[in-house]
Amino acid sequence: MPIASSATTSSRLLSLLSLLQVPRDWPGVLLADRLGVSERTVRRDVDRLRELGYPVQAVKGPDGGYRLEAGSQMPPLLFDDEQAVALAVALRIAVGTGAGIEEAAARALATVRQVLPSRLRQRVDALEISAAGHGTEPQIDTGVLLTLSAAVRAREELRFDYHSPGRHEDAEPRRPRRVQAHHLVVRAGRWYVVGWDPDRDDWRTYRADRMTPRVPTGPRFVPREVPGGDIAAFLSTRFKGSESADVWPCRGEVVLGLPAAKVAPFAGDGVVEALDTARTRLTTGAWSWAALAAALARFDTEIEVIGPPELRAAFAELSDRAGRAARSE
Repeated sequence: MPIASSATTSSRLLSLLSLLQVPRDWPGVLLADRLGVSERTVRRDVDRLRELGYPVQAVKGPDGGYRLEAGSQMPPLLFDDEQAVALAVALRIAVGTGAGIEEAAARALATVRQVLPSRLRQRVDALEISAAGHGTEPQIDTGVLLTLSAAVRAREELRFDYHSPGRHEDAEPRRPRRVQAHHLVVRAGRWYVVGWDPDRDDWRTYRADRMTPRVPTGPRFVPREVPGGDIAAFLSTRFKGSESADVWPCRGEVVLGLPAAKVAPFAGDGVVEALDTARTRLTTGAWSWAALAAALARFDTEIEVIGPPELRAAFAELSDRAGRAARSE
């Protein structure tokens, strides 16, 4: 058999590595068939990958075979075109996650971009993403994020201190809280832990940037299903101030003296209906009647309240408050 050139060998090694990155066991005969070489050549190529730092493990069994395991250090990685672009895009938007990894993400992106083929580099560079920060809102420490994630994955009860807004630092210390952490989620740039509170016998949501985990964690627990079975819907429900359905507890209907095109961008999850070129019906909600009236008043136009009576009463109270504020000195 003729000796393969170094270029051919390198190309075959990359093909072999690409196959091994699929999470499965690969019989030697199947690898040989895929690569168009003998099983002996496959064995030699596996040894070359091991020398390069790839932890290729032999699989015992009737057919024998190989799998790529996790190693003690990170060897060079191989991505296809779509994976490489997805990785670069993910690194670009990492700055908006609030996870405190902006600098590391920027360095990783520079490393990935440097080795991208020109055709892929142009695609990545064409994607301009401006990260709109969250003002002075605190970023969560990466170590805390990893600790919380580990507890969720291991189904271990979290013990933690919680910093509540407005609480004075010299106030009497509170005893640690505990929660059976089920989910670690990010919403609008903030990280939250959603879990079952055994002390309150109810589901609770905690801002991760206010949590200081204690060591060791608590006992393991049997996971529960969040109400409704959907974590996104559950969070949306809680943030709307509702206890059951994913709807605002206070919903009203008004007619605004504006065209629908000017109302829709600011209607959120409300329902917008054009009545004519200058009037729009808007059905929307909020966590309280006062909040709903104030949100509707921001449209800065004539407002006709269709209902319910609670919304009319909230507008009357808002008017009285505004009048008192205007007369204050």
